[in-house]
Amino acid sequence: MTGSKPLIFRFAPSPNGRLHLGHARSALVNAARARASGGILLVRMEDIDRDRCRKDYETAILEDLSWLGISWATPVLRQSEHFARYRLMLQDLAERRLVYPCFCSRQDVTNAVAGLRDWSTDPDGVRHYPGTCRVMNARQRSERLAQGQAYSWRLDNARAIAAVGKALSFTELGPHGAARRVEAQPQLWGDVILGRKDVPASYHLAVVADDAFQGVTDVVRGEDLKAATHLHRLLQALFDLPTPSYFHHLNLVDALGRKLAKSHGAKSLSDWRTDGFGAADIRALALGSDPDRITGILPHKMASFP
Repeated sequence: MTGSKPLIFRFAPSPNGRLHLGHARSALVNAARARASGGILLVRMEDIDRDRCRKDYETAILEDLSWLGISWATPVLRQSEHFARYRLMLQDLAERRLVYPCFCSRQDVTNAVAGLRDWSTDPDGVRHYPGTCRVMNARQRSERLAQGQAYSWRLDNARAIAAVGKALSFTELGPHGAARRVEAQPQLWGDVILGRKDVPASYHLAVVADDAFQGVTDVVRGEDLKAATHLHRLLQALFDLPTPSYFHHLNLVDALGRKLAKSHGAKSLSDWRTDGFGAADIRALALGSDPDRITGILPHKMASFP
């Protein structure tokens, strides 16, 4: 706890499927760090994808969290309730000429960089956007918009970095209270998509907005999202938003070394229960044999669960 203000953490699943052990690890680490610091845990449903997210999955997620012995502040938060905010943020960036409409499909981008040797990629391994629509002249852009062509909003990465005009950094927390300053390198991401015509925000824009407006002081998430922090720090600077501290825990992986994921058929917590595993068993499986290393807090401060 800092002064009289508690630290605020958040667990933010997408209600497009059931929770698995990887989700359980992230939820438990957030809960442990919140309890150890006397802080608050929020639960936020990242339900921007209205086609895939479902109310029954949200209900199941909350049931799983309760079963694990995790408590959180009410009410449950939902990204779908903040579309207007995201639109205003995109509008602000557009007025500052820091985003531009991009009419390229994924196939268009693939074709544009096909055959180019050593084309750079972002931290997720996706080839950087070649800037086709960034260099489009105003007349062509206006004509396509007037025709109602589908488009997304892309960040003009170089222009945005120049607009900030200073070096950026963030605090990365390590095991047992260790902390280090990390120089942000948002250029690693290139001209990422920040919103689409039908969905007013990407993960990157929405998560930065939500963390700021919900007062999150400590972002605790899997190490696969560590690189995203470099881009998030740029977005925070563009909107003059506070910067949380970050802690990226180790991910659980499957037999092939892949992070546990719904798309890879990770076994759900409900299936583990059906197979006779109790909440204590799942907590042990999720946190492993060295929970202090996973949670990053001292053993005597380790949260106790019922």
